[in-house]
Amino acid sequence: MKICYAYRRTIFYPYDGGSRGLPEDRKTRERLFRSMHDIGFDAVELSFDASGGMEATEQEVKDLRKELADYGISCAGVRAGGGLYVPRVMAENKRTLMKAVDNAYWVGAEVLNCAIGTPPRNVSLGGLSIGEGFVQGASKTATAEDFERTGAGIHDVAEKAAGYGLDVTLEVHQHTLVDNSWSVKHVIELADSPNVYVNPDLGNILWNYNHPEETMEEAILELAPVSKYWHCKNMHRVYVPELDRSFFIRVPLPDGEIDYRFAISAMHAAGFDGWLAVEGATEGDQLTADKRSLDYVKDILAGLE
Repeated sequence: MKICYAYRRTIFYPYDGGSRGLPEDRKTRERLFRSMHDIGFDAVELSFDASGGMEATEQEVKDLRKELADYGISCAGVRAGGGLYVPRVMAENKRTLMKAVDNAYWVGAEVLNCAIGTPPRNVSLGGLSIGEGFVQGASKTATAEDFERTGAGIHDVAEKAAGYGLDVTLEVHQHTLVDNSWSVKHVIELADSPNVYVNPDLGNILWNYNHPEETMEEAILELAPVSKYWHCKNMHRVYVPELDRSFFIRVPLPDGEIDYRFAISAMHAAGFDGWLAVEGATEGDQLTADKRSLDYVKDILAGLE
C-alpha cells in the first residue's frame, strides 16, 4: 500500500489564491512542494486544473512533472470530474475526462480518479446540500438510463486510459449516482472495462445524508476487493434532531468517527496495492494537520506489514 497527498489547501504565504490550485509564483510553489516532501509525502494527487486543465500542452504538463521530481515528488493520480448522464453537461464533462487522461499520462500518474457529479436537475428542490434527508443527484433517485449512460461514458474513458496504461477509479461521492457501495459496483459492471475500479471514499458516504446509508465497516468490506485508489479523510458528525440534519467537522485521520485502523486493515487483507491518498485539511495549518494523518497511517501499516 502506497501513500500520497491529496492536498486540499495550498494557501501558502504569500500566496492567497484558490485553495486547491497551485501558486503561479515559482518560488512559492517550490516552497510548497519542498514542504510536502519534508513532512513525508513522496507523491501527490493533482486536480485536473492543477495538472494544466483543458488548454495544457504536453510540454507544459511534462514541465510540471519535472518540477515535482526536482523536489522528490511524483504524481500518483489526477482528479477530474463531471457526470455523464444529464444531457446539457454530459458532452462537455466527457471531453474533460478524456483530456484528463492525457494530462494524467503526461504528468506520470498511475490513476485517473473520477468524481462524477452533476448540477441539480431540479433547482426548485434546492442546491447540493450535505447532511439532509434528501440529496439531489443521488443513486436513490437515479434511473436505469442514468446508470447506463454513465457506464457507457466511463467505458469510453477507460478505453483511452488503457491505451496509456492507466487505471480509472470511480470515487464514491455525495451528490452522484455512485454514492454507496451498491451503486458504484453497479456502474463498474456497466462500464465493463478491466481497468475501472473504485475509490472507496468513506468520508463521502458519512456526510452524504443526515444518517449514513451504510456503516463505514460495511462499505469498506464490500469495496476493498474492487478498489485501486483511496481518498481518506475524517470528521465528526453532529446530528441536530430539531432540524433533522447533520453537520460535519473535518479533523485529521486519527481523530474522527471513521475507524481507519479497521478500514486500512480491511484494505490490506483484500490485497489492496494502490495509493492511499491522505485527503488534506481544508482550513488552518494543513501541513501540521496532514502530517498527523500521515504518521497515523504509517503507524497502522507498520503493524500490518
